[in-house]
Amino acid sequence: MARRRYKVSKKPVGTSPGTLTYVGQEIKHATKIKRVEYNEEDYHIDESGKLSACKLPPGDTPHVLWLDVDGIHEASVVGALGTQFRLHPLLLEDVMNTEQKPKIDLYDDTRASSAGVFVTLKMLHHNSRSQEIDAEHVSLVLGANYLISFQEERTKDIFAPVLERIKLSSGKTRRNGADYLLYATMDVVVDHYFVVMEGMAEKLDDIEDRIIRDVAGRDTLARLYALKREMTLMRRYVQPLRDILGVLLREESPLVHPTTMPFLRDLLDHVNQVVETLDSYRELIPGLLDVYLSTTSNRMNAVMKTLTILSAIFMPLTFIVGIYGMNFDHMPELHWHYGYFMVLGIMTVVATAMVIYFKRRGWM
Repeated sequence: MARRRYKVSKKPVGTSPGTLTYVGQEIKHATKIKRVEYNEEDYHIDESGKLSACKLPPGDTPHVLWLDVDGIHEASVVGALGTQFRLHPLLLEDVMNTEQKPKIDLYDDTRASSAGVFVTLKMLHHNSRSQEIDAEHVSLVLGANYLISFQEERTKDIFAPVLERIKLSSGKTRRNGADYLLYATMDVVVDHYFVVMEGMAEKLDDIEDRIIRDVAGRDTLARLYALKREMTLMRRYVQPLRDILGVLLREESPLVHPTTMPFLRDLLDHVNQVVETLDSYRELIPGLLDVYLSTTSNRMNAVMKTLTILSAIFMPLTFIVGIYGMNFDHMPELHWHYGYFMVLGIMTVVATAMVIYFKRRGWM
């Protein structure tokens, strides 16, 4: 991954725990809130973004409430949502901290919080301009009959496929509760992991093909190390999902119904597949690195072999030239009419004999 080139806000040192301070990329757009209510018969979408419409639904409501918050940089908006839904201050602090690693927290309704499950994870995108991986901070808050999703303000809504299924009444989203909506949003994030890994596989195939065909450029080593860093970063984001899903499957939370458990187990299988594939890719990189270094070394050895053979051929010729380059008067060959041609002939015979000898020994 490349070094960050954008301005990032940081939490001041010594700030009291639970203080709402945005930590992440500077964003100039306002936070957008989308309110979605649905059940098996109908649905309603409110994109006005009014905080007054974002109220905690009554416990006996037949609808599932989904608040999709696009933009976590405004502390006033996040704080207002936390007040209306009685969310824990530490939960809201993690929502606004884009450097928070993936985690899961379970909250008891008897305490000062109506939220039951809080999940933080990373949505990964492949940046076509920089050819790198961008991580987007995503937080999910599950209550009795509602789900609040927080995502960084980006040009693309990552949960658009889930909303489209709600509109079309396709699949099981409309027929299930908020816990299934939690699974559906997490499934969208995990599905993007496979898309990112496809891009990594293409990079690996290209580098491997260039190395095998011995046409790898000088940037091959840098590309291999950059790809290894991306895989290490991606694994650091994906690996905690095993523990997150494990907690959801092991803990007997009243908010997660038994009918949702098979889907969560299937999602865990997908996460395990992503981690195993990443591990196999990471194991492949040292092999490619060894092949590249071996190819480079062989190419250098071939060059040195050629130079050595040429030096060996010209060494006796240089010796002969050096002898006859001495300025002594008593050298009979210097006054012989055919002395020059004789020396040239001897040098040609010596060079030819050495070339024949080297070829018979298999050195050329």
